[in-house]
Amino acid sequence: MSLVGKKAPSFKAKAVIKDQFLEDLSLSRFLGKYVVFFFYPLDFTFVCPTELHAFEEKLKEFEKRNAEVIGCSVDSCFSHAAWLNTPKAKGGIQGVSYPILSDINKSIARSFQVLNEEEGIAYRGLFLIDKEGVIRHQLVNDLPLGRSVDEVLRLLDALIFHEKNGDVCPANWKQGMKAMKPTEKGVIEYFQ
Repeated sequence: MSLVGKKAPSFKAKAVIKDQFLEDLSLSRFLGKYVVFFFYPLDFTFVCPTELHAFEEKLKEFEKRNAEVIGCSVDSCFSHAAWLNTPKAKGGIQGVSYPILSDINKSIARSFQVLNEEEGIAYRGLFLIDKEGVIRHQLVNDLPLGRSVDEVLRLLDALIFHEKNGDVCPANWKQGMKAMKPTEKGVIEYFQ
């Protein structure tokens, strides 16, 4: 079942940002900003650090677009902190500076419908949430399939463009490309 078009499920959870522990991070804290909220299966695994570093490498691009990046897994804050203190060359995520939530009771993954109940871990779910707290994009990958951070930026650009202009973004649209009016005439003009 898709959550697109619905208010993002609310939560308050413990999180780690660099070396600080936060007791109650919530999505409501970010109203007025876009949020890229992503789940990953577990700390100290294999595909996961590549994704967390990929988001960090593009963090300034997200910030330019008034977007916050938040990661989440079923690990404890203590595990997150240990992983944050492990160098990249040793499979760690040292240098990652955005919040990483602890969903140790699995309630957040369950509410976002990305919990693999059999394994007790989250699939690679990603949610693009608008400034009003509504989910505008949802992507869920199986455990071995890493995500494209460039695609997340492209979708964020498309959402921002649509909100500002009212035009819709056709397949493979990128910032600076031609968009179209959401009408029959608009699609005809687009193809001409």
